[in-house]
Order: sequence, then C-alpha cells, then structure tokens
Amino acid sequence: MPGVDELDLPAGLTSRPLTMGDAYAVYEVMARQEQHDLGKVEIEPADIVGDWQKPSFEVGGSTMGVLEGDALVAYAEVNKSGRGDAAVHPSYRRRGIGTTLASWMRARTAELGGTVIGSPVPEGSPGDQLLEKLGWKIRWTSWVLNLPEGARIAERPLPDGYRIRTATPDDYPAAHVVKEDAFLEWSEREREPYEDFLATTTRRPGFEPWHFRVVTDAGGEVVGLSLLSMYGEPPVEAFISQLAVRRDQRHQGLAQALLVDAFARGREHGAKRSALSTDSRTGALTLYQKVGMVVGDVWVNRASEV
Repeated sequence: MPGVDELDLPAGLTSRPLTMGDAYAVYEVMARQEQHDLGKVEIEPADIVGDWQKPSFEVGGSTMGVLEGDALVAYAEVNKSGRGDAAVHPSYRRRGIGTTLASWMRARTAELGGTVIGSPVPEGSPGDQLLEKLGWKIRWTSWVLNLPEGARIAERPLPDGYRIRTATPDDYPAAHVVKEDAFLEWSEREREPYEDFLATTTRRPGFEPWHFRVVTDAGGEVVGLSLLSMYGEPPVEAFISQLAVRRDQRHQGLAQALLVDAFARGREHGAKRSALSTDSRTGALTLYQKVGMVVGDVWVNRASEV
C-alpha cells in the first residue's frame, strides 16, 4: 500500500512535495478550478505566498503536488491548525485524483498530530460533492458579501476621543492581540503566532500601509482594526480580510465605522467593488446585511476525523 508521500495515481502522473517556487503553479491550478466552478477567479498568488511564508508552515512537509511531466495538475496542503486546501485542474477530474488527495490530507494531518482536517469548498461544487461522498461533514457555512457598486454604507460617528487612522508598526502587536482575542471567541484553534500574522498581512505581497487601519480610544489605545486586500490588476475589488473590535468596546458603532472607512480607502485607490466574508460561527451575517451588503458566493467547510 502506498505511503503518505507515495500517491496511487493514474498512469503518467507523478507526485512530490512542493516548494515555495511552486506557489504560482498552485495559483494557476486553483484559478482554473475557480473559473470552472464559480465562473470567476477569486484567488491571487499573494494569498498562497502569504500562507506559505508563515514560520509555522513547512511547505515541503505540508503540501503535495500531482504532475504530468513538469506541469502541476493538482495539489493539496494541510496545516497544524487542521485547515487544508486542494485543487484539481478541471481537465484531470474524474480520474480519482481528488479522492487520493483527500486521503493524503487525512494521513498527513494525523502525522502532524492533528485529529481533524477541514477544507473550504464552494457549496454544491464538484469538490463539495466529492467530500460529501467521502463522508466529510459540514462544520460551518461561509458567505462572501458584496456591497453593490455605487452603494454606500451609512457612516457611524465615532465616540468622543476615538479615532481611525493608518496603523504603524508600533500598533501591529496590539492589533494582533485584539484580532486574536476576538476571533478566538468563536474559532476552535490555537492562538496564531505574531510572526504568522505578519506573514499574511504586512508581509503579504502587495501590502501597502494604508491597507491596515486601527481605531483608538481616547487614551490612544488600539481597540479595533481592519485589514484590506486589493484584488485585480489594476485593483478592482477591496476585500476586508480581517475586521475586529475589542469585546469591551463593542456596541458603539466602531465596527461599522471601520467598515465604512476601509471601503472608502479602497474606492480612493480604484476599487469598484467592496466585499468581505463571514461564517455561521460568528453570527455576523445579519449585521452586514443590515448595512446593505448582499450575499454572493456560499462556501462550506467540510471536515473529517483522521
């Protein structure tokens, strides 16, 4: 029986762990899959590079590629937190590659000491159908919400003494604490190391200081943050990747003020669309709908015990 690094593949295909140099090839496979399944491409190379350059992520030990000759046609990855991802070029589907990669994800997760592996897939997509067939259960649902072009979210005045501004490097540690404290209220995982946070934010390819905004209280303490990613070349979409407010500072309109501010900064820099994502663990869906955002794509996180 093949070992965890010896995939049972159709004739003519080979497999190997990937390297950082394969990041763009992975992007191309994921983009082909998204175009086929969603009718558009949402992933960007910077998304992969940001995740792979985390100090906690060992690329060679956490990825597997499937190749025909030198061309990457499918891949999978897992990390220690129990999150995984995979993609198969549409031209190579229905050959058992996805099933083989799902099995590899479970085996590698077990080797890393994990007990559960989960992966996000578009609801109803071939990937969703395959994982359902393999017995992977839905853990939560995620929604991508869009602000219709030309629409504006009503501004919320800040309390006296509060201020929104571009974050400085001195703010980054405090913002990381605010974000982690907020996200860990509903996310079951270990606290993210600070260096991992920087890898996917300020060190993400394409990052500019204005992408990172904080709200401070009357004493100048960071109590909330927003992080924006610009998608497209030239940029056409402003996507809020992270939005958080400290628990004791909520119900003052700070999150809505950060939302308005982030989308305004995106429009100033050429974005015609504005979007963010939330999931069923947060209870925030209706909040975003109330300010005029509408649900677009729906994803599910399917998981399997290992």
